Amino acid sequence: QVQVVESGGGLMQPGGSLRLSCAASGSIVSIGTMGWYRQAPGKQRELVAIIMAGGSTNYADSVKGRFTISRDNAKNTVYLQMNSLKPEDTAAYYCNANIFMAIPPHSYREVWGQGTLVTVSS
Repeated sequence: QVQVVESGGGLMQPGGSLRLSCAASGSIVSIGTMGWYRQAPGKQRELVAIIMAGGSTNYADSVKGRFTISRDNAKNTVYLQMNSLKPEDTAAYYCNANIFMAIPPHSYREVWGQGTLVTVSS
């Protein structure tokens, strides 16, 4: 069994900052790509940012220059630093990780967290 758990969401005023964390735990050999996605009410889930095992990153155009994704491989954790928050950033944020399992079938498995809510409002 493996799981990823997000934390760090909350209510923030426009222009403020929040830092999300996502920790993976369980029968893990290694973790490939990790990422953050978000889903606003009435909208489809969309990619926010991803980070490869080697550290390469990719961002949605809407968050470039404001959000930074990073990871700590020793802690099996990925972070999302969100600065200059806007009301349109309001959404449930989900962590995603491609995890190589230490238990059968000893292959990569895509794991999603339960989500953490970010609300940007004055």
